[in-house]
Amino acid sequence: MSTDATLIRTGTTAKKKRFARFSVRDRVGDWIFPPKGPENAPVSLSQRRVYILPTNAGLLFGLTLMLMLIGSINYNLSLGYGLTFLLTGTGIVCMLHTWRNLAHLQLAPGKSEPVFAGDRARFTVLARNPGRVSRCSVAIQFGDKKARYFDVDPRWEATVRIRIPAPQRGLLRPGRFRIFTTYPLGLFYAWANVELDMSCLVYPAPEAESASLPEQPSTSVFGNAAGEGDDDFAGLRQYHLGDSPRHIAWKAVARTDVFTTKLFSGSAGTDLWFDLADTPESLGIEQRLSRLSRWIVDAAQHGQRYGLNLPELRVKLGAGDAHQAQCLEALALFPKPANR
Repeated sequence: MSTDATLIRTGTTAKKKRFARFSVRDRVGDWIFPPKGPENAPVSLSQRRVYILPTNAGLLFGLTLMLMLIGSINYNLSLGYGLTFLLTGTGIVCMLHTWRNLAHLQLAPGKSEPVFAGDRARFTVLARNPGRVSRCSVAIQFGDKKARYFDVDPRWEATVRIRIPAPQRGLLRPGRFRIFTTYPLGLFYAWANVELDMSCLVYPAPEAESASLPEQPSTSVFGNAAGEGDDDFAGLRQYHLGDSPRHIAWKAVARTDVFTTKLFSGSAGTDLWFDLADTPESLGIEQRLSRLSRWIVDAAQHGQRYGLNLPELRVKLGAGDAHQAQCLEALALFPKPANR
């Protein structure tokens, strides 16, 4: 029992030391380069934006050189002087290479796909190396998340993907991140703080259990077996097992190698209207939006035409992936209550 408690205390102490070290670096960086909000891309890491400090190994290396110099002076060792000055020169060259590994890198935001609340948002950072020297073992880290390491060849661009939890709906901005390196020997830590203008749209998480659809004027909810008419072409959706082969968009399959199914609107199907007023007020606004999200996802899977009614916003009837994204975006950007 005492051994477990000791291990827990040791692990906690190690975490506090690591976070304290990061907080000192962040405070130094914030003091020299205070936050100014999202920056226009591309962001170039100029000389003034790259900071450098010795690591723990670097401090130990410097202490060792000092002891070697004192010993050489005390015993008048010519070879000791030579070795001390050689290692000192190596450390200085290492510091230069560590700083140059970050200097003049160019960063730009990539495209991020929308996700549902509770998932992990995927952000993309494009790192371009305009120089003639390879950049090795460079890392990007958001907060206390795990760092992602990458290399960039000369005159080339690397794509770095970061996953961040998205607990709530809305527009998620990752904020500032740190780009750093300890290349080549780990004696120095060079870093820069950057905030790119990038965001990810977070849809309301669909209700866990499928709720019954609101009553419609027609007695049929999903029309025919597939929820499709045969009159007018309404768009494409992803192929689902059991779809009729005659409704598969074979031309699109030949062009993209992705199976999609044609959607048709007509008298055989029933148009659905999803209104926020059709959800119980007792659920709360977030749960009501989650129910609307579930209705939209279910209707899209059945290939049904549907529209969305929100206060001060109306999305007309439609079908297909683009229409589904438009409706879910309207739910994601729906104003949050003032008390939140």
